[in-house]
Amino acid sequence: MNAPVDDRLTALRGSAQHRPYNARSLAALENNPRCTLRALLDASGSDKSAIAEHAGYPSAFGQSTFALARGNAFEALVKANGYAELLHVLRETLGLTVAEAGSRDLNDVGGDGGHEVRHAHTARLLVNAARGRGDSTLYDHPMLRLTVGGHAVFLEPDLVAFRVNDRFYIVEIKSFPIIDGQADPVQVKSATTQACAYVIALRDMLAQAGIGPEAVSDQIVLVAPKDFTNRPTAAFVDARKQVAALTRQLARLEGIKDLMDLLPDGLTFDLASDGKKAQRPVKELTDALDQVDATYRPDCLNHCEMAFYCRSRAREQASLDILGPAAREQFGGIDTATMVMGLARGELTPTADQGEMAIALRHAARLRAELDQTHRGAA
Repeated sequence: MNAPVDDRLTALRGSAQHRPYNARSLAALENNPRCTLRALLDASGSDKSAIAEHAGYPSAFGQSTFALARGNAFEALVKANGYAELLHVLRETLGLTVAEAGSRDLNDVGGDGGHEVRHAHTARLLVNAARGRGDSTLYDHPMLRLTVGGHAVFLEPDLVAFRVNDRFYIVEIKSFPIIDGQADPVQVKSATTQACAYVIALRDMLAQAGIGPEAVSDQIVLVAPKDFTNRPTAAFVDARKQVAALTRQLARLEGIKDLMDLLPDGLTFDLASDGKKAQRPVKELTDALDQVDATYRPDCLNHCEMAFYCRSRAREQASLDILGPAAREQFGGIDTATMVMGLARGELTPTADQGEMAIALRHAARLRAELDQTHRGAA
């Protein structure tokens, strides 16, 4: 990304410390690709939680301390005793043989836990493995790197399992349960979308060594507790659509300059903090946020710190986004609930694109009126 664009993004962030992308923020981009506000906040490295809180809409997004502790404990359990539990599960899921049980812990390199050093070491080992010169199957916490909007972002999956039909598999270890073969679809989607960033980053790493994308599977291996126990089980999750969607979003971020060109001069999300507390007037901040298009969807509550602010904004605008994508698609060409009601009552003149929908809405309004009249007569 060129210097002028970097300067504009820095101005958007203001004095706050830069917050780089991670797997969670990349997953959120894939979940709501149409949201310009989210794209700009992430590209500028702005603190979305602090901005939402100062605007008066603190976020409940994020994992609780209990959930984090439970997740760490479950990961430690499945990796204990030389990955015994994990190897048992992966043999059942991936078909690993006893001979394919070598492991490498990539959390540091000779005591050096720096990202650059770990990334170089990871690249060397995984490229050798892809070329048939590896001596391991499991690579614990490899350090991957992805270029996002012109900047290097380091990503760290739980595990990469290799040498199943000569392909790498991203393994995600999660503490939510798989009960009777089923898991919470919202949590599965979140875990899968995060893993997509790892798939893309690993493919990018291997591509630099001339190794094609087929070396990395776009099926994710999800390891989670079975039923109501701590015993792990595993399942394949097909992530092809999410990988393709996130790839498109990353390409869109390379064109962040086009979004920046639409912004008014001097726009900033700076909170003017004195080091302890934000000093910027709340109205000034919300006025700045309101100058950027935001696309709210109900599932934003699961993955975006700005969700409560955007929901309130969508309600004020009577936007159909508040009802979710299904309603938005159903009322194609109509943006607000006010327009829906106006067309239904015949108070608005429909455009050419709204003609058929306007007829359907007026018909529905007549049926509703007749039904109400019947109910009143029966009473």
